[in-house]
Amino acid sequence: MREREIEQKFTRAVKQRGGLALKFMSPGFDGMPDRLALLPDGKMGFVEVKAPGKTPRPLQLQRHRLLRELGFRVYVLDDQRQIGGIIDDIQSP
Repeated sequence: MREREIEQKFTRAVKQRGGLALKFMSPGFDGMPDRLALLPDGKMGFVEVKAPGKTPRPLQLQRHRLLRELGFRVYVLDDQRQIGGIIDDIQSP
């Protein structure tokens, strides 16, 4: 399965849970995650989507660390079977 297909499935799954999976773009600040998942009750998480078996680039990992240090949840999604678990985790307390 290609990265684009995984990203589309993730976007649909978030929408089915009543949320938005916005394409996240940050001009001038490369390496940010692909999607910003906004779910009911103010829950949010950043999601980096990769093709199966692919890993984030060093700059992406650096941005993930920065976001986590700021208290945000960051996920790497490279398999459609992870989608439900990621959404569940974002929605958890």
